[in-house]
Amino acid sequence: MESFDSLTSKSGRTSDLYTQKVLRTIWTLLHEPFVPFIDLLNKAEKMTLIHSADRLIEIRDLRNQISHKYIPEAITELVPEVIENCSLLIQNIQQTKRLLKARNW
Repeated sequence: MESFDSLTSKSGRTSDLYTQKVLRTIWTLLHEPFVPFIDLLNKAEKMTLIHSADRLIEIRDLRNQISHKYIPEAITELVPEVIENCSLLIQNIQQTKRLLKARNW
C-alpha cells in the first residue's frame, strides 16, 4: 500500500508542478494574458507547447480523484490509470522541453 500511495502522490505532484508552475510560467514569459486552465491548455496545444490538451485534462482529473481518495484501499484501483497517464505526462513534458530548447530558453 505504501508503494501505491507513493506512486499516486508523486504522480499528482508532478502533474501539479508541470501544469500549475511550468506551463503558467511559460505562459507569462510569452506575454500571454491570464486565461482559465482549459483555455490555456487548448492554446498551448495549438502553439505546440504541449502534446495534448485533452490528455492533460484527463491527468488533472485523475490527480483530483487521487487527492480525494481517503480510503487507502481505493488508491489501488487507480494505479493502472496512473501508470498509463505517467507516460502521457512525460510526452507532454518532453514536448514542452523541445519548444523551450527551440527558443533557447
